[in-house]
Amino acid sequence: MSKLTFTARTFADISKAKTQCAIVAVYEGQLSAAARALDSAGSGSLDSALKLGDFKGKAGQTQMLPGIGGAARVLLLGCGEQAKFDQAAARETLQGLNSALGASSAGDALLHAADLVSDKVELDWLLELLARSLVSSAYRYSATVAKPKDPLALKKLVVNPGETLAVKAAQAALDTGAAVGRGINYSRELGNLPGNICTPSYLADEARKLARGNDKVRTKVVEEKKMRELGMGALLSVSAGSDEPAKLIVIEYKGGEPDQAPQVLVGKGITFDSGGISLKPGAKMDEMKYDMCGAAGVLGTLQAVIDMALPLNVTAIVAAAENMPSGRATKPGDVVTSMAGTTIEVLNTDAEGRLVLCDALSYAKRFKPAAVIDLATLTGACVIALGSHASAVYANNEDLAANLLAAGEVTHDRGWRMPLWDEYRKQLKSNFADLANIGGPEAGSVTAACFLAQFAEDYHWAHLDIAGSAWNSTPKGATGRPVAMLARYLQDRVGAGEQGKKKKAGPRKAGPGRARPGKAGPKASS
Repeated sequence: MSKLTFTARTFADISKAKTQCAIVAVYEGQLSAAARALDSAGSGSLDSALKLGDFKGKAGQTQMLPGIGGAARVLLLGCGEQAKFDQAAARETLQGLNSALGASSAGDALLHAADLVSDKVELDWLLELLARSLVSSAYRYSATVAKPKDPLALKKLVVNPGETLAVKAAQAALDTGAAVGRGINYSRELGNLPGNICTPSYLADEARKLARGNDKVRTKVVEEKKMRELGMGALLSVSAGSDEPAKLIVIEYKGGEPDQAPQVLVGKGITFDSGGISLKPGAKMDEMKYDMCGAAGVLGTLQAVIDMALPLNVTAIVAAAENMPSGRATKPGDVVTSMAGTTIEVLNTDAEGRLVLCDALSYAKRFKPAAVIDLATLTGACVIALGSHASAVYANNEDLAANLLAAGEVTHDRGWRMPLWDEYRKQLKSNFADLANIGGPEAGSVTAACFLAQFAEDYHWAHLDIAGSAWNSTPKGATGRPVAMLARYLQDRVGAGEQGKKKKAGPRKAGPGRARPGKAGPKASS
């Protein structure tokens, strides 16, 4: 994995700054201020290149040129029309930059960033996105391949903010973005590992590693014997058919005041989902190693929180199990009892995610949370509804939902608000138990969320269905979502009023549940 570092500093004369690659912005038809300064030192060579017409300065377009002054190379970075340089154009611009740096053999580069601003783009936002996206683009899967892809040649990126942003603020933005990028890559690595390596026990070991050498982090693993004592019959019903024991993994990060109520993240960690007795079709079943991407997202977010040293208390709970068919496996029609005492008729053993999560949500209550957010590759219905661009957002609290959607907008790791109407709960009725674990063919993502909501009535709660956003089928690989959204949400909670001292926090009544534009941002499991 590339060890990429970021440094913010200014230069008295940018033409003399030594670097293997100087990067300057070019808007359609005109050189930026930094580009003009280099052009003066290079006897008009940049302007001459622009006049040739091959490089037009469109957003994301790049052209590598011979060096000028102290720069061995000069990379022209297209930003589009200057009057239309908004966050969408900035993202496209940085995608082009990442591609160009990925193709270059330059070991270090210098970005003159002061020109990458507008009334719609602030430099600290852009630098955080730059570091996050560049670290993420440096990810290479290598765990089980003899010849992994060549690593990113770039080892150091220096950013010159000029007078647009103080060096200290620029460095803070770069450090934050890099930390989130590393969290995304950690999540991707866990998701991409095969199910014979990334087992519930493996996830437990990874959680223990997060606590090593850090007195603010404590990891506890609840084994199956203790789960039985706690009455976690729903979670244990999922692992019943597997030789791999289930694990309930709890990580407490104490970055805030001792009496500060924690933000609790709960992750679905089904390390392989065969469907159990309700066996899945064989096509693409290999992708069911990604059914633990909720757990991966929780661990990746927590790593980012630790790296950023956020002054906040965050608790992670991972419900890890393997869903396999055997003579011991739970059967359709079986009735199990959850930790909350609620009986559940298991009509479909492939709807196992909600079974492990409901016991984890009951367990979360003991932490007296400020809020609980669970993330899960929960339903194929979510993929049908939203595709891969948006994660579905359900919540029993309006402020919590709004804060998550806002965090998704800032990071472009977007969500879309979904309803939790009582009418949907009627589909979960059972003649033989308090609840059925499926609600029929209609609104599958909604009824799954309604199932979970009944175990989260004592606190503010949100559910992210990331079945579409957590991994791609073409090209195949985990995305690391929604680490960016959650990291930003937690950053925004620092110092927020609702994150004060522990108090009884019942949920506010949910609103009408209409889908709200979080503006757009993610396949299938349950």
